[in-house]
Amino acid sequence: MEPFEGPPPRTAALSTPGRIAVAVAIGTVAVGALFHLGMVFLHVAPSNTLSKEHTQAVSDYVYPEFEQNWKLFAPEPLQQNIHVQARAEVRGADGNLSTTGWVDLTGQDIDAMRHNPFPSHTQQNELRRAWSFYTDTHDDKEQPNSGDRSDMSRTYLQRIVQERFGPRLNGGDVVRVQARSATTPIPQPSWGGTRQPAPGTVYRDLPWWPVNAAPAAQENAS
Repeated sequence: MEPFEGPPPRTAALSTPGRIAVAVAIGTVAVGALFHLGMVFLHVAPSNTLSKEHTQAVSDYVYPEFEQNWKLFAPEPLQQNIHVQARAEVRGADGNLSTTGWVDLTGQDIDAMRHNPFPSHTQQNELRRAWSFYTDTHDDKEQPNSGDRSDMSRTYLQRIVQERFGPRLNGGDVVRVQARSATTPIPQPSWGGTRQPAPGTVYRDLPWWPVNAAPAAQENAS
């Protein structure tokens, strides 16, 4: 009795060019994955000869989308809710300017994640990390203190805000956007001690940013 043979593998049915294309695609994905892991490893690893030699290249690749930090293990995690809000200045068809109300962008992300068993990485982290990146590279007077990273953080945050509003809003063109944070302390539980944070919400307003303006023009406008 001859042994039963199942259908041939799908790759075996491919033509020679098809096999080459599959092999190239797999190789490209593998190389890309190794490159990504290598760059992230150099970013988080202790300072060494290789990371020092390629510091600029590693930073350009990692920031801001792939930044790594250890806040998860902080002895005192954040005890406040920070919501990023934004508004836009719109030029209508008649040429008149109007300003929208403040839109809670963080609230939109939270609503999108609520009851969603598989929320996207963008909904969870993009806006939060963009705001953190900005505040880490600017002082409380909105002056840059980290060189090129300050410019990158501002551009990154503005890009997110502009994408949320879109180029047109309420029948007009969006000409400027402004962001702010609304920070509300979280009361401690009854068993957490007698020290309680000051009540109320504190706002941090950023300058207006012209839409589609060059970074230098943005800096002068602010």
